[in-house]
Amino acid sequence: MMLGLIGAPNKGKSTIFSAMTLLSAEIADYPFTTINPNIGVAYATSKCPEKELGVKCNPRNSLCVDGTRRIPVNVVDVAGLIPGAHLGKGMGTQFLNDLINADILIQVVDISGETDAYGKSGKGFSQAEDIRMVEEELSNWLSAIIEKNMASLSREKDGIGALMKLLSGFGPAEDQLRESAEENGITATNIFWNHESAYRFSRSFLARNKPVVIAANKFDKAEKGALGRLTDQLSGYPVIACSGAIELALRKAEKAGSIAYFPGSSNFTTKENMNEDQQRALSYMAAYLKNNGSTGIQELLNAAVFNTSRQIVVYPVENENKYTDGSGKILPDAILLKEGSTALDLAGRIHTEIAAKMLYAIDARNKMRIGKDYVLKDGDVIKIVSAAK
Repeated sequence: MMLGLIGAPNKGKSTIFSAMTLLSAEIADYPFTTINPNIGVAYATSKCPEKELGVKCNPRNSLCVDGTRRIPVNVVDVAGLIPGAHLGKGMGTQFLNDLINADILIQVVDISGETDAYGKSGKGFSQAEDIRMVEEELSNWLSAIIEKNMASLSREKDGIGALMKLLSGFGPAEDQLRESAEENGITATNIFWNHESAYRFSRSFLARNKPVVIAANKFDKAEKGALGRLTDQLSGYPVIACSGAIELALRKAEKAGSIAYFPGSSNFTTKENMNEDQQRALSYMAAYLKNNGSTGIQELLNAAVFNTSRQIVVYPVENENKYTDGSGKILPDAILLKEGSTALDLAGRIHTEIAAKMLYAIDARNKMRIGKDYVLKDGDVIKIVSAAK
């Protein structure tokens, strides 16, 4: 799956991207640092079944650290959006197009209120206004695509089918399109919408197709009560307080061997002598972790993947007794699937032929046979039995 980092300029998107991925995205304190989209891999975390099953896993598509499975997800960081971006202002619409493949959007705001919608420094700026601005830019961008193609859409009796073709890059589900039209009381047959209808549809569709998690970044610089005020102003958005700068500093120190730190932890330990400046910086970060439980970056990733996107983790195996694949690797793969997915859906993720010739599945925990329509649970260990070779 793909997470898209969005927001106005100079809110800390590239810092959060680097903290998540440890790639060398350019970081600077000025607008439009990101000229080309940065794409990297971050890791959502989930409890691995290894300890429960009394085995030691051999991950192949993921990592496992002391019983915590780290599952890779793609992350794209695009240039900051400013008012009028859909009209070509700032970096224009090319960066809006970079978001088409994202499943979830993480909008980064400056909870300290020290940057405006254009990325300029100051005091007392509204994060809620930034959020509404980005929502409007995305909705205007999509409605412009629809309006540009209104003539061809209007010639199709099956409006939903026509929208499916036009918006195929979004990977839309039919129900997302139909519900978005019905919610706004506009017809989905013989579509001929005015600007207002196209905009209202676009707003509803994006809320379904690209749900948003708010990253309240720079929380270490925020005034007391800032998070509560922002949460009160928003409706329907999950908000996660975080400090990308502290997470990035900890990840770099850990990579350099100076400290022992695991993303999402509430503490770290030093592994070498530090100079006075380093000790002061580490003390500041240790105090932040103690007061807040973590930097919030791992919680942000997990909230996007498991809460907003409603993914579960399933472990396919070929030997239900030893929990291994064909080469003897124990619990080799951690597969992300949408909540409500079935055993047949899992088979399809393994191989289309295995799914086409699937006979049944086995719950490796209790060794019981289950059907194709068995609804998977988070943490399931499943063997797929298929006539496919």
